[in-house]
Amino acid sequence: MDLTAAEIRVLGSLVEKQLTTPQQYPLTLNSLTLACSQSSNRDPVVEYDERSTEAAVTSVKTHGLARFVHPSHGRSALRYSHTLDEALGLETRPLALLAVLMLRGPQTLGELRTRTERMVQFADLHEVQAELDALASRDEPLVQRLARGPGQKEDRYAQLLGGSVAHGQGATPVTPSAGLGTGPSPITPDKPGSAHPDEVAALRAELAELRLEVGAVRSALDDLREQLGA
Repeated sequence: MDLTAAEIRVLGSLVEKQLTTPQQYPLTLNSLTLACSQSSNRDPVVEYDERSTEAAVTSVKTHGLARFVHPSHGRSALRYSHTLDEALGLETRPLALLAVLMLRGPQTLGELRTRTERMVQFADLHEVQAELDALASRDEPLVQRLARGPGQKEDRYAQLLGGSVAHGQGATPVTPSAGLGTGPSPITPDKPGSAHPDEVAALRAELAELRLEVGAVRSALDDLREQLGA
């Protein structure tokens, strides 16, 4: 596959909302546009209008990766869902990892484990590594490990739905069990009461984003109360 950035953002947003807010899924065009353009859990942050979103989701439908859900059961608007799991034969855990990579770009094992917590649960980094190995060892790999850049202490992983990772990013192939045992980037078993340094940094970033979201919700509620004269 060689999807555009907009197509990847649309698919990633659909998967994320399916796994985190299933009661609102499939999504309307407005909801999908907001999901693509939200400021939290996105890198880069974009600002799509409905026309751009509709063009992207229509395009991925032609690839067999999305479907249109026509109004029924009291719903009046056309809705959209992904078929990424069906088309690629993915279970929930690898699907969640792929979605986070699609929405936030290259990430480390610790970041991926933390950022998929609302969708799935991984007992430790070994489980994350095993899922990435499986995604990377397919006949058409979906994931690639990147060489460490200056100042980086952890390997990062990127999704390949948009084609090969740019040469300048220093991509290196992922091999099964890479990083486990005696490799150059060994993963040490999690100890009770300890946290991987990379996970701590990711948790702090998530907490900061959640605080911003809570602040925005409170502000909106205050505005609503004023309008209602409460």
